[in-house]
Amino acid sequence: MVCTGKFDLDGYLRRIGWEGEPRADPGTLRGVHLAHLRGIPFENLDALRRVAPSLELGDLVAKLVDGPRGGYCYEHNTLFAAALEASGFRVTRLAARVVVGADRVESRPRTHMALLVEVPGEPGPYLADVGFGAIGALLEPVPLVAGAEFEGAGRRHRLVTVEHPGPLELWVLQAYGEEKGGVASDGPWQAQYAFTLEPFEHADFEVVNWHIGTNPRSPFTQRLYVQSVNADRHLLLHGRTLTETRTDGAVRERELTDEGEARRLLEEEFGIVVPDGSALFG
Repeated sequence: MVCTGKFDLDGYLRRIGWEGEPRADPGTLRGVHLAHLRGIPFENLDALRRVAPSLELGDLVAKLVDGPRGGYCYEHNTLFAAALEASGFRVTRLAARVVVGADRVESRPRTHMALLVEVPGEPGPYLADVGFGAIGALLEPVPLVAGAEFEGAGRRHRLVTVEHPGPLELWVLQAYGEEKGGVASDGPWQAQYAFTLEPFEHADFEVVNWHIGTNPRSPFTQRLYVQSVNADRHLLLHGRTLTETRTDGAVRERELTDEGEARRLLEEEFGIVVPDGSALFG
């Protein structure tokens, strides 16, 4: 799906708090990427009700830009891609396999959306992703270069290629952190997701979005999952557990007591107003 002239780029930039003249250059790409992550929370309130959220651009603007809500990967990256295209970038939608903790790449389906962004005048494309709901997520895009390490907004990442039986090169995004093992991990470098450069279309993500948003076996239909990021901390509410990870490495956890406390927390800390009729805890 390609952005049309109806997209309100100025309204989107106000929502994420990014000031400046958007241009198709690396500085704009990095700045808008980071501002989006800090400006719009990740959340699964629709899927928690077994409802697949709409991926139509007008609905995404109403929910994530105009409304006091966030979304999950398909919503975030579809909106972000529209903003990039309105700014003059060329964007390819990619489908990735989340492999955190997996023994094999093939054991996970392609359920994550990421973006390949071409910047005029740059020698190669960038991997961009504002919708990966994990502490190992990119905060800034990284060039599609195998083996090189990149630091963006305090997080370290690299891309590697791994052997697999398919005809296309398989890329793996790794984040630097505690050693947890899993596929394509190397010491403290933990694999996040794997992807090829095959383009995926809006119709493809409509299908996988319906699966993730409605399947009772989907992790997003089973328990609450909300996160936000700012310059000082990463805040995650998973079920009843609230985890705050500071940039200095300090971690604090506590359990929420009831729905009322959760609703207040979502509004005050995440900027999310819970829709009427939603049950946060099963």
